[in-house]
Amino acid sequence: MKELKIKLSNVQDIREFVNVIILADYDVDLVQGRYVIDAKSIMGIFSLDLLSPITLVAHSDNVDAIFEKLSKFTV
Repeated sequence: MKELKIKLSNVQDIREFVNVIILADYDVDLVQGRYVIDAKSIMGIFSLDLLSPITLVAHSDNVDAIFEKLSKFTV
């Protein structure tokens, strides 16, 4: 399990983010406070506070390729 802090500022960022995350063959969650959302769910992402950083939790140790593609969103 690995974590990364990200920031999604607008609808275009969310679409790009989900298009990358869908390629992961393992579970990926977004955690903000007490909320845990499936990172592959666009509707779930919209339920988060997008003005604050979000913690991405990847349930795998082989996440380097996905994290590299998400570098644009890293805080």
